[in-house]
Amino acid sequence: MATYIVLLGPPGVGKGTQAKILAETTKLAHISSGDLFRENLKNQTELGKLAKSFMDKGDLVPDDVTIKMIRERIKRSDCEAGVIFDGFPRTPTQADALENMLAEFNEHVDAVPYITAAEEIIVERTSGRWSCRAQGHIYHQKFSPPKQEGICDVDGSELYQRDDDKVETVTKRIHVYLEQTMPLVEYYRKRGKLLEINGMEPVEQVTQKLLSALK
Repeated sequence: MATYIVLLGPPGVGKGTQAKILAETTKLAHISSGDLFRENLKNQTELGKLAKSFMDKGDLVPDDVTIKMIRERIKRSDCEAGVIFDGFPRTPTQADALENMLAEFNEHVDAVPYITAAEEIIVERTSGRWSCRAQGHIYHQKFSPPKQEGICDVDGSELYQRDDDKVETVTKRIHVYLEQTMPLVEYYRKRGKLLEINGMEPVEQVTQKLLSALK
């Protein structure tokens, strides 16, 4: 039997970092919905072209297109032991579709770790990020500042703050995420699969708690 994990958590909580560490530790494949979309668009697959036709009109990509991308992805050999899903599902409807798809392989979602942190902590972590213009090296004004303010240590280029990392944008993204995702959190809580993990601790401790919970 393979293992299927859905990783939940608001933007800036460190979900992507933990997904990569978990994938390396458990030897499960890490499927990020964002990466999957970019791969299909870049390679101009039939599903990528279909998704683009909706995106070009400003419409959301329908769930069935996303599910088809996921179905094709989990058939690859690196997914034999199982998968850590990151960024999918986003709604109870998508969660139902995922369960129905996995049922075709006599599988199901085993666990849903939900990494949480206080909003002000996430805002502090995320809104302090600055990137260098040349190669995108990332700094944080509190946790990993450059040696010289406003200048990249590596290539000497100017540091700037992306719109995505500004306080107002980060706060809005968190609110939108929580609003959209709460029904999904409750969906998995009712099914006894939700594992709440405190994401306010150092990365290594969060990883240990995740691994302990998944055992």
